[in-house]
Amino acid sequence: MARSARPRLHRIRALLAPAVDNWPARSYLAVVAASLGFFLYAVYLSPDPGFAGIWPIMATAPLSMFVTVPLMLVSPDGDSPLAWLSPLIFTAGAALSGLVNAALIGLLARRLTDREPRPAT
Repeated sequence: MARSARPRLHRIRALLAPAVDNWPARSYLAVVAASLGFFLYAVYLSPDPGFAGIWPIMATAPLSMFVTVPLMLVSPDGDSPLAWLSPLIFTAGAALSGLVNAALIGLLARRLTDREPRPAT
């Protein structure tokens, strides 16, 4: 079973490598982490969170519109004993969206800085 997990781990690393191997993608991940940190601070420590959720959504748009918003529709509401789980579901969805966006930014940065000329087709 350990041998079958290794190729899967290598595929995941290959998919996520562009998200952390260049400065544009790392900078984007830092912005996403800061917005999620502000959101979690506002929800759990601030007396009035206000519109703190707008920052992670805007930082991880457009993918967050398709991931985070549907997750929030199925998360527990304020009257449920599991209401504390709702901000964590939102944070997980925004973090996943940010990671995918960072991988796409990394692939674009890699493509733009590639020095090898490509033949025209």
